[in-house]
Amino acid sequence: MFHFFTKIDSISTDELEKRLKFNIQLVDVRTPSEFRRGHIKEAQNVPLSQIGQFAPSNKETIYVICHSGMRSKMAAKKLKKKGYDVINVRGGMSAWTGKTI
Repeated sequence: MFHFFTKIDSISTDELEKRLKFNIQLVDVRTPSEFRRGHIKEAQNVPLSQIGQFAPSNKETIYVICHSGMRSKMAAKKLKKKGYDVINVRGGMSAWTGKTI
């Protein structure tokens, strides 16, 4: 049977904060100008428009974040179709408010 909807695992920003202690692979898919205005220091900026060319440095799980969670979910679907283990961060940077950037 064909799967029309790709299921993407997701976590909250609180859970992301806990996982950042373990040197995870975090990709921020916002535009470079959005990224410059504030980002999680461990994040690598790969805009959504360039996610198709993204090749991670290792086979670890890729955590994907954007502003609200919509672009990161689209990016996560593209990465999952390429065979990567991906987790979307629900709420994105707007839910990260108040945490250290």
